[in-house]
Amino acid sequence: MTTVSEALASLNEGILFNLRLFFITIIGALPLGLVIMFGSKAKFTPIRLITRTFVWIIRGTPLMLQLFVVLYAPGLLFNYPMSNRFTAAVIAFVINYAAYFSEIYRGGIESIPKGQYEAGDVLGMTKAQTFTKVILLQVIKRITPAMGNELITLTKDTSLARVIGITEIIMCAERFTKKGLIWPLFSTGLYFLVMNGILTILLGRLEKKMDYFRV
Repeated sequence: MTTVSEALASLNEGILFNLRLFFITIIGALPLGLVIMFGSKAKFTPIRLITRTFVWIIRGTPLMLQLFVVLYAPGLLFNYPMSNRFTAAVIAFVINYAAYFSEIYRGGIESIPKGQYEAGDVLGMTKAQTFTKVILLQVIKRITPAMGNELITLTKDTSLARVIGITEIIMCAERFTKKGLIWPLFSTGLYFLVMNGILTILLGRLEKKMDYFRV
C-alpha cells in the first residue's frame, strides 16, 4: 500500500522541478525582456515592427501551444527534433515571459516624465548616466506590482509543462489518484500557496524599500 511518506516524497520531487523551471525562467526572461523592450522602441522601423509583431504573437497565443511548437517544430520543419523536453519547456517559458516583461518595462519607462530626462541633461549627464542614476530606480518602483503579478502567475504556469510529458508536481500527484488516493492531488494547491505566499512577502518588502521614490 502506498504510504504517506511515499506520496510526500513524490510531491517534493515534483515541486523541485517546478521551482527549477521558475528560477531558470526568471534568469532568462528578465534580461531578454529588456532586449525585446529596446527593440520595440527602436527608431529603426523594421526592427521595431518585427519586435512588436513578435510580442503580439507571443502574447496572443496560449503558452500551452508554444510548448508544443518549441518541442515539435524543430523536428517537423528542420529535421532536428528536440530531444530534451525540459530544454523545450525552458525555451517556451523564457520567450513567453520575456514578451510580457518587455511590455511591463516599456510601460514603466514611458511613464517617467520627460522632465526627468531633461534634468539629467541639465546636470551634464550622458544618456546612459541619466538612465541608470535617475530613471532606472523610478522604473523599478513603478513596475514592481505588475512584475509581481507576472511572477505569481509564473509559479502556477510551471504546471503546464506536464502537457509535453514533464513530471512536475501535479503529474506526480495524479499517479496516486490512479491508486485511489485523492489527497495528494489537492495538496498540490498547498505547495503553490506556500510558494506564492513567500513570493508575496518578498515582493512586499521590495515595494517598501522603494517607498522613498514618491512617483
